[in-house]
Amino acid sequence: MTEQTTSKPLSGPNILLMGPSGTGKTFAIGTLVDWAAANAKEVFVLFTENGLETLLGYWRDRGKEVPACLYWHQQLTVPLGLKAIMTGAEIVGKSSYEMLTKMQDANRSGDNNSFWKILQSCADFADDRTGKTFGPVDAFGLDKIFVIDSLSELSIAAMKMQVGIKPMAAPQDYGVAQQYIIGFLRLVTQGVPCTFVITAHVDRILDAVTQETKTMVKSAGKALADEIPPLFSDVIYTVREGDKFYWDTAKYGVDCKTRSLGYRSKIDPNFGQIMELWVKRGGK
Repeated sequence: MTEQTTSKPLSGPNILLMGPSGTGKTFAIGTLVDWAAANAKEVFVLFTENGLETLLGYWRDRGKEVPACLYWHQQLTVPLGLKAIMTGAEIVGKSSYEMLTKMQDANRSGDNNSFWKILQSCADFADDRTGKTFGPVDAFGLDKIFVIDSLSELSIAAMKMQVGIKPMAAPQDYGVAQQYIIGFLRLVTQGVPCTFVITAHVDRILDAVTQETKTMVKSAGKALADEIPPLFSDVIYTVREGDKFYWDTAKYGVDCKTRSLGYRSKIDPNFGQIMELWVKRGGK
């Protein structure tokens, strides 16, 4: 008798969409929602920066209804208040460099801990439009797509969790923030079957070996620039040429990778092509 095995559906793709401001990163999420609406999927977007208006404009600017399969929640990083900035300025005027690096902000917990509040939003995703809650994102299945806009503000929140109003971050502070960022990204890319997308800004880093300048994902310090891309199936660079927007996986000096698009330039900025290929390869 031949033993039969049941193949397990492929986990969803993990996509990092990175590029300078104004190159269509948030707007392109609309194409992912359109694909989801046509394929009985739900999309959950966690905004850590002000991108909701841009995403909703993808439909409303063309007189279309926002798809019912889209759910969103805004959890923005709380800016320092004027009093906190004044307190920090006073401390700087009275302290040495060494004292500033060793300073601790005792008030950086609770409501001041934006990174913890982002994690709390992930622990039970609450839709701002309907008020419904959908449970923890690490329990999402293949019928759901999780999006974060963006890594840049997630990283700022992680740094503020560690330093608070401290005006000078020590190397150890960066280390703590980096461990939490990479730990969270490992969870959503390796521990959850659903499709995961995150947007990010970019930074230019001098390669210590080649002495060439490379464009890489921007996070809390430069140490994560090499650690983040391997977690993703596709790392795509966003480009604007005049009033035209493209994706690029072959741009010289940019740290890209792709399992879905091939290495080329002037790619149509549409998530549907990635998702359709995923389905063809065995995704559901």
